[in-house]
Amino acid sequence: MLDEFMQGFASAREVNLLRIKEAKENGRKVVGIYCTYCPQELILAAGAIPVGLCGMSENPIAAAEETLPRNLCPLIKSSYGFAATDTCPFFHFSDLIVGETTCDGKKKMFEIMQDLKPVHVMQLPHLNNTEASFELWVEEVRCLKKRLEKELQVTISDQDIWRAVEVINQEKQAIKAMFDLNRADPPPLSGMEMLTAAWSRSFSSDKGELIDNLNGLVREVANQTNNRQVKAPRVLLTGCPVGLGTEKVIRLSEELGAYIVAMENCSGYKTLELQTATNGADPIVALAEKYMAIPCSCMSPNPYRLKLIDNMIDDFRVDAVIDLTWQACHTYNIEAFEVGKLVKSKGLPYLHLESDYSNSDLESLKVRIEAMLEMVEK
Repeated sequence: MLDEFMQGFASAREVNLLRIKEAKENGRKVVGIYCTYCPQELILAAGAIPVGLCGMSENPIAAAEETLPRNLCPLIKSSYGFAATDTCPFFHFSDLIVGETTCDGKKKMFEIMQDLKPVHVMQLPHLNNTEASFELWVEEVRCLKKRLEKELQVTISDQDIWRAVEVINQEKQAIKAMFDLNRADPPPLSGMEMLTAAWSRSFSSDKGELIDNLNGLVREVANQTNNRQVKAPRVLLTGCPVGLGTEKVIRLSEELGAYIVAMENCSGYKTLELQTATNGADPIVALAEKYMAIPCSCMSPNPYRLKLIDNMIDDFRVDAVIDLTWQACHTYNIEAFEVGKLVKSKGLPYLHLESDYSNSDLESLKVRIEAMLEMVEK
């Protein structure tokens, strides 16, 4: 039965692509997003489908480098390459693209992307703990609402937003419950299974179905006997986003005998403890409060990320931490210093890897991960 659930998540991209194509033919709008900072609630409230866009493959990078500098991070080049070559069907079907200024490379890339599709860029403050920053961010969320109303020719009411808030809160609760299964020792889910289930939400055209499937997976795992009884190092993965197509560190770690029990990055646990409050007077302010709290390395300082990693090390009984940085991602690369200090202060092995989307460094990654796992005391 678990295999059936996982097969459903694995095929979600193809299934939802067909559904989105059909929805477009019936007049429904689609909004493409790249980042967890985008308030999906506003897109749902507008009656449109929010969908994650492609950016986790090496294939379109060569095409992107005809326009973008080679020394950008692979995530930016892959995202633009998919758009420029029209090889991401979700980008193709999108009526509007929502970007955000999480780094200089992305915000400049979005300027060029506007030649391909309408793009709305949300301007993030660098601080997330001042009144001025919060006011700026509230206005950015209001600007997105206005842009959605203009582009999609709809009116978004407060009631529409509150209903969408309930849906996204439920989705986050369901995903968090799935990740929390791996607090058990041994963990019932592999890192690849967690990634597959979590990654499928990006492409889901039906939030209700996604929530039901995630809750069903949690019930199924809770009711079955855990067959993974072999003791093995329990590893936390943090750093840059990882998706299907860029999972090489997860795959290598598990091939070397480790359990990837948790992922702190954007595609993992980073936003899952953040719920939008439902008792305020203004839903825009409530959304701004939640999204402003995301512990992304683009914020300076960024203490919540360290607190979250600290808690996850304890909650998931972690034996070692791998911190993955994509090449030229300066904020995560520099923040690795503080992450390393934290992990070492807890007496655990810490491995910082810098890589790209290619497979050219598989052997060196394997040697370094193997050496780290040998340091784990079992």
